[in-house]
Amino acid sequence: MTIERFDTGPRLSEMVLHRLPGGGGTVYLAGQVAADGGQDIRGQTTQILAAIDALLARAGSDKRKLLRVQIFIADLADFAAFNALWEAWLPAGCAPARATVQAPLARPEWKVELVVTAAL
Repeated sequence: MTIERFDTGPRLSEMVLHRLPGGGGTVYLAGQVAADGGQDIRGQTTQILAAIDALLARAGSDKRKLLRVQIFIADLADFAAFNALWEAWLPAGCAPARATVQAPLARPEWKVELVVTAAL
């Protein structure tokens, strides 16, 4: 078993891989938020989904291998717009286990944050 950490800072790693002997393992992503917090829920969600795609590709995985996603959304009025983009992005038959919580986020301009776990 090996553990690899990517883009590690004093508080967190952007991504952690847990590789198993002989192949396989798990990818853990830190909470993903929009780089441009000035956008609406659609713009922020689009940014986050692209960041997830890029991180999973870097790990050697992809959104078809999602295991679990935790969604933190600042305003449930944005939930339908988020879900429309989510459903368009997610391949058919590949829905992960998922939880959604309304919560104030660390920065007031952030509308949504996703925490992802995927298989390698």
